[in-house]
Amino acid sequence: MRRATLMLLLAAGCASPGRELPRSGDEIVVCGRLFHTGAPVVLWTDPGGYDGYRVERRFVPADEASWEKTAKAERAPKTPNRYDQRTEGLSPEELERVRGGGWDLPLLQRTVDQFVLHYDVCGTSRQCFKVLHDIRGLSVHFMLDLDGTIYQTLDLKERAWHATIANHRSIGIEIANIGAYSEADKTLDAWYARDDTGRTRVTLPAWMKEPGIRTADFIARPDRDEVVVGEIHGSKLRQYDFTPAQYESLEKLVAALCAVFPKLRCDYPRDAEGRLITTVLAPEAFQAYSGVLGHFHVQRGKVDPGPAFQWDRVIRGAKR
Repeated sequence: MRRATLMLLLAAGCASPGRELPRSGDEIVVCGRLFHTGAPVVLWTDPGGYDGYRVERRFVPADEASWEKTAKAERAPKTPNRYDQRTEGLSPEELERVRGGGWDLPLLQRTVDQFVLHYDVCGTSRQCFKVLHDIRGLSVHFMLDLDGTIYQTLDLKERAWHATIANHRSIGIEIANIGAYSEADKTLDAWYARDDTGRTRVTLPAWMKEPGIRTADFIARPDRDEVVVGEIHGSKLRQYDFTPAQYESLEKLVAALCAVFPKLRCDYPRDAEGRLITTVLAPEAFQAYSGVLGHFHVQRGKVDPGPAFQWDRVIRGAKR
């Protein structure tokens, strides 16, 4: 906050010393600054949040959580930190400044121009953070749960480890969804079923005793009852759609990010006819691309966010 503005607020009694300035609950953090999204957001600093800065494991007993104990575990991250600094494209002077956390918004706006969408293959954001943080030693800026709650785990100035060659220039989100599979795979049968109304709903497995969904008694239903069949990298895959609540929150988050980051175009990768590209981008095309994209646009071995994802819906909603 600029000193002159702060003095005016103090004079008006709006920022008296010791007065708490509450969040409204929809803000994301960019370079320590708050920006509204219009969607429900839980920060890593909030009760119930997921803290990507901590080196301790989140989902083990407290006396087993330290990095010293974690490093000795059978399945353990390789390093205490699950993220690092964005460094590519910075001058030596800029790099020295940001080493101390000194990112300012204009510098980050110059650096970030991609938003990578993933599905988490975990089913819920709680399980996603457990797998990413406690087991795999990875990170992502946002997680989007079944009920539309957005969890931010790191300030967007950090380089999260979520999409290999895109990490230095991108923001990442893991959307709760068990994923896309071949026709022979029966994974979807274990996660979705028809209820008494004849509609499809998510059926979380019995072993997931604490799904951690923030909205009490939330019934998660895909936006479309029928399984969606489509091709990624030329292979036919089956997937159930994301929930309406997820689409609503994602549209608002995309809109906010595209407003905050001028180089982040509100669009997805298209071919010459304007259709979604459904495979990895060629190196030259990837280097030149700025906008929203899927993990499958970055790496050939990935297929998320899958064939059920409604790209036009999200982009139209964000622009609206």
